Amino acid sequence: MADKRDYYEVLGVDRDADDAALKKAYRVLAKKYHPDINPGDKEAEAKFKEASEAYAVLSDPEKRRQYDQFGHAAFDGGGGATAGGFNFDFGDMGDIFGDMFGDLFGGGRSRRPNNGPQRGSNIRTSVRVTFEDAVFGCEKEIDLTLKDECETCHGTGAKPGTSPVTCSKCGGKGQIIYTQQSLFGMVRNVQTCPDCNGKGKVVKEKCASCYGTGYKSSRKKIQVTIPAGIDNGQSVRIRGKGEPGINGGERGDLLVEVVVSRHPIFQRQGFDLYSTSPISFAQAAIGGDIKIKTIDGEVLFNIKAGTQTDTKIRLKGKGVPTLRNKNVRGDHFVTLVVQVPERLTNEQKDLLIKFDELSGDTLNAGKEAGKSKEEKPKKKGFMDKLKDTLN
Repeated sequence: MADKRDYYEVLGVDRDADDAALKKAYRVLAKKYHPDINPGDKEAEAKFKEASEAYAVLSDPEKRRQYDQFGHAAFDGGGGATAGGFNFDFGDMGDIFGDMFGDLFGGGRSRRPNNGPQRGSNIRTSVRVTFEDAVFGCEKEIDLTLKDECETCHGTGAKPGTSPVTCSKCGGKGQIIYTQQSLFGMVRNVQTCPDCNGKGKVVKEKCASCYGTGYKSSRKKIQVTIPAGIDNGQSVRIRGKGEPGINGGERGDLLVEVVVSRHPIFQRQGFDLYSTSPISFAQAAIGGDIKIKTIDGEVLFNIKAGTQTDTKIRLKGKGVPTLRNKNVRGDHFVTLVVQVPERLTNEQKDLLIKFDELSGDTLNAGKEAGKSKEEKPKKKGFMDKLKDTLN
């Protein structure tokens, strides 16, 4: 046993791998090293047997428990092991070989009978809401076609007074089982019965009301509650409003995708809102209360004197409510943008010039008499740039 590789290493999985991971790993190796794919390749055949042995042990809960506890010694001298190698029943692996051959050669199979109660399929639709409706929630009504059990045949699809009969092809199982000889013994393939489509019963005399389907379609109006805080692309699930079940199975669900319209001012990231707000030069310079538009309406915010353009402020709790608790909201982040007037009256120009002079700047910088050519002109201040723009 000392020369045998660890089974988990052979399959390339972790020791806590579940059944699905084990099966997926084995399928990859089986397809790669199967003797039918690599005829005459002894190395590939050996790797295939090694992988099959590893999967046979690890896919069996009891054998896996013994292997995890004792390693290869758990099967040394008994319990399915021989001196010549590990013996296991390939019949227990018929499902996975059926999957593999189906993938390789285009066959199809079903793993379990489907003539029992089956849950109906989900239905998907969409509804458009405004930005504000998505933030605060709303009620919407949608109109769509839904199937209901036929009142005449009560979902059997058979003419009143008659009943569906057991399918003669599958014997009521809903499946056809095919067996074929392979290199490793008999491989079993299971396919849905083509005569009854897996139902196990066949309708001889169809109901005239539903034409044998067992269901009738009609237009219905469905109320949808849009929760506060829902985001674009998320869905609302309405249970029991999907397709009817089969053979007594429960109905599926209705999934309504919410499409949120754009807002001209606000942008959303998670549960936070973002926007920009213009302020005048005087407001930025002097400071004080300014009005800011939020999703709740206008609010007053006090800005400091000397506020610069692109200053970002945070309005706590003015964002979007969380889906779990509408009383808990995100924040609103506002970028302040100082606006420079494009047109000024002469009086306004004179006042700005006076302000510039009082600030120690001069609109005639660089033009003083007697200034040498080598002397660098004074750096333009705000009023210099403003005058250049106005002129």
